[in-house]
Amino acid sequence: MAISARNSMEGVIKEIKKGEVAATVKVEVTKPSVITSMITRDAVDSLGLKVGQKVKVIVKSTEVMIGVDE
Repeated sequence: MAISARNSMEGVIKEIKKGEVAATVKVEVTKPSVITSMITRDAVDSLGLKVGQKVKVIVKSTEVMIGVDE
């Protein structure tokens, strides 16, 4: 996949919860973290998303913040 965004991560879908209009998709990235994405049900269906499927999470944001433990 070729895109210009630099803030992307690969992971595995751990859970999908479909609502009436939108769906919540939890993705575990390489370092054990979970990213939650809120997307439409149509997107889940048209992409054919399944729990356990390897995917790429693309974060679209105007800023990226970094934090450290004190």
